[in-house]
Amino acid sequence: MSTDRFDDLPADRRRGLERMEEVYGFEMTDGAGDFFRYTADHLFADIWNRPGLSDRDRRLVLIGLLAGQGAADVLGIQVPAAHANGELDDEALREIVIFVCHYAGWPNGARLNSIVEETIAEARRSRA
Repeated sequence: MSTDRFDDLPADRRRGLERMEEVYGFEMTDGAGDFFRYTADHLFADIWNRPGLSDRDRRLVLIGLLAGQGAADVLGIQVPAAHANGELDDEALREIVIFVCHYAGWPNGARLNSIVEETIAEARRSRA
């Protein structure tokens, strides 16, 4: 997703913000501070662009880690983005929930299930 909104930024920042938009599926703006710099310039410009794993692979690992940590806030971003980007469909998301329940505990799996079912329902409403 190339955009001229980022043309005045350094190459790493531009590449990072463009990649963030691809991964999350929504428009990004530049931010300030070291945390944002590491997120955009390193995590998204570099790590999310490395060869060896597909976006789907990265998303599976990330969803598993987040579910294991009980990080429902970030799962609420990652799950809908993976679904909207076509990386994980309804069936795959529901299978992940069952798998996570057994390895990360039922409460973490139940929180993930709520996010998954909300994501699927929202996608259906959007298509209707």
